[in-house]
Amino acid sequence: MSAGEMSDDRPTARAARNEAGRLRVLIITKIFPNSEEPLSAPFNRQQFVALSRRCDVEVLATIPWFPAAGLFRRWSTAGRLQAVPAEETIDGVAVAHPRVFYIPRFGRSFQGAFYAASVLPAVLRRRGRFDVILGSWAYPDGVAALAVANLCGVPAVVKLHGSDIDVLSTWFGPRQNMRLFLPRADRVVAVSRALAEKVIALGVPRARVDVVANGVDRDLFSPRDRAAARAALGHGGDRRRWLLFVGRIEEAKGALDLCRAFARSAAAAEGSATLVMVGNGKAASACRDVTQALGDRVLFAGEKPHDEVAQWMAACDTLILPSHHEGTPNVVLEALASGRRVIGTEVGGIPDVLASEELGQLVPPRDEAALAAAIDREVARDYDAAAVAALGGRSGWDDSAARLEAVLARAVRDRSAIPEPSASAAA
Repeated sequence: MSAGEMSDDRPTARAARNEAGRLRVLIITKIFPNSEEPLSAPFNRQQFVALSRRCDVEVLATIPWFPAAGLFRRWSTAGRLQAVPAEETIDGVAVAHPRVFYIPRFGRSFQGAFYAASVLPAVLRRRGRFDVILGSWAYPDGVAALAVANLCGVPAVVKLHGSDIDVLSTWFGPRQNMRLFLPRADRVVAVSRALAEKVIALGVPRARVDVVANGVDRDLFSPRDRAAARAALGHGGDRRRWLLFVGRIEEAKGALDLCRAFARSAAAAEGSATLVMVGNGKAASACRDVTQALGDRVLFAGEKPHDEVAQWMAACDTLILPSHHEGTPNVVLEALASGRRVIGTEVGGIPDVLASEELGQLVPPRDEAALAAAIDREVARDYDAAAVAALGGRSGWDDSAARLEAVLARAVRDRSAIPEPSASAAA
């Protein structure tokens, strides 16, 4: 399908809503929880569940597949995910898991086409049940969403997160696909201003780009007593400064940079601080090797459910997220809502969030020396948790979902306002 074909195909009827007047949204994304990965992408789960309270929402949460994928369960994420059922309900939202063909390690240029062809049958079975398609992740999800929405004659909105633009747009095949198709989206949603500027540079008209920040679960993340939180976690009486990392323990998240920086810090040498790593990932073994000599000054807590993350957040003094690239990471918003300062890297939307020195420190990415110095400054600093929460707190997920709904509704309204071709013009 050419870009021209996508641009010229217009719906021949006004978009309809259900009898209650609620917008009907079909979401296509590979970043959503499932029975095998229940902790995956909590930001999408929370926002889309909140959206489902305002709209009729169905989610096509895709599963990667290649022939005989199940035989590689031990070594491949795709193999392990073949155990995910075809359909399930997550927090009251109907979720289907169509299998999407891909070629491991190859075929990046064709992944958008493979993805679109794979999800098309599931989309066509739901035709007439949605007013707009939301593709969450630029490539291949967003590009595929644009293609299938065009075939169904409905508007398409693409939501961007961070790495989908910061990383994938630097690869030749995905970048060419994004430059060709993203400008055809009815609307594009970015989670930060920095991300919005990058997609505008890819050719998306500025007038069609909206910034919709993620929200925070304010019931979970709010200032709490630090000593009580540590006691609840089995670390009562520990008065050292806790430096907390939450996320995938991978090099791109700066996890290895953090462990090396902490190992060279004065705080680690003096024993005045503890580095707590909550999560799991491919760099976990390397992080353990780097910090082995530090003993109990480093704690690997493993992956935790979202409600338990809030307890670790309350127990810490400072969150550290030294990512190489980001959108607007929710863990930073959650830390500030919990009244905890943050050390973050100068990437993506993090500088927008840490706009005041009262909220934390910014360091260059991949700079272990600068990160070690920031750790030592942080350990020596006292602050008022309530003041951090008041200054850095964000709105909840209902507000974020309301803003996303407004973007989706605008896409439907603008597409519906396009005049239908007259009989004479059609002739």
